Amino acid sequence: MDFCTKPLCYELLAEVGEGSYGKVYKARELGEKQRLLAVKKFNIPGDSSETGIPAFMIREVALLRKMKYFNHPNIVELLEASAVPVGRRLDLTLVLEYIDQDLSVYLSKAPASGLSRDCIKDVMQQLLRGLDFLHTNMVLHRDLKPENVLVSSRGEVKIADFGLARIYTFNIALTPGVVTLWYRAPEVLLNTVYMSTVDMWSAGCIFAELFLLRPLFQGYTEVQQLQKIFDVTGLPSEDDWPKDSPISYPVNWGLKSSGTKLLHNLSPEENDLLTKCLAFRPSSRISAAKALAHPFFMKH
Repeated sequence: MDFCTKPLCYELLAEVGEGSYGKVYKARELGEKQRLLAVKKFNIPGDSSETGIPAFMIREVALLRKMKYFNHPNIVELLEASAVPVGRRLDLTLVLEYIDQDLSVYLSKAPASGLSRDCIKDVMQQLLRGLDFLHTNMVLHRDLKPENVLVSSRGEVKIADFGLARIYTFNIALTPGVVTLWYRAPEVLLNTVYMSTVDMWSAGCIFAELFLLRPLFQGYTEVQQLQKIFDVTGLPSEDDWPKDSPISYPVNWGLKSSGTKLLHNLSPEENDLLTKCLAFRPSSRISAAKALAHPFFMKH
């Protein structure tokens, strides 16, 4: 089946993924370039013929079009975005560069002995450069996890699905599914206000996973996820607990540990960076820009 979106014409080759939001296809550009593309087709439920295009959709498409012109090496390249009313619903189509593996697949291929320190450093540096770029442009990812971090055959790390968190949450209630909590910051789990530091928490979880080859915190409910976090980091003080959270301070969850070493076998620099990414207080958490200047990246 051939599709044309100015200036891109492509043929769909195969469906490669399906989620609550729609489908993802591998496609090939028609014409001279013949490059591979990833085509994401979102089906936005609701009667757009009466209500018009939802405001959040307009914001997302505007954001994605803006991202298209940034062309950062650590952000997956958006080639085209279009929102078209089809009958009573709205179809959003995104055409992106095609990269055939994400970080979770990359980690599944890692040797049992683990990734080399140089490899971990390279992946994290690229991930943080992408995050720093998004945050400098006032873009929060909000759903950073290995499945949303792509790794090309040349070792390029690219953040994908930025700005789509609102689309996912819009659809989550309509299609039951397991929503991964493993990379979610405590302030999000506690249903309180959050900012770009949520992405740094997720980056910290990914940093730990590069060493462990498995997720650091694997909870299946929001309360269990918080317990998993505090088992490793220690229970925060009552003063640090957000005042606007509907969840009260868990006095009976155990003693506050010092949390001086989150993972064994890490060097002092590695442990320090991980601790600063996984600080409970968002205001104490390291920024992407400061993380890039951390001694971990300076040592050879």
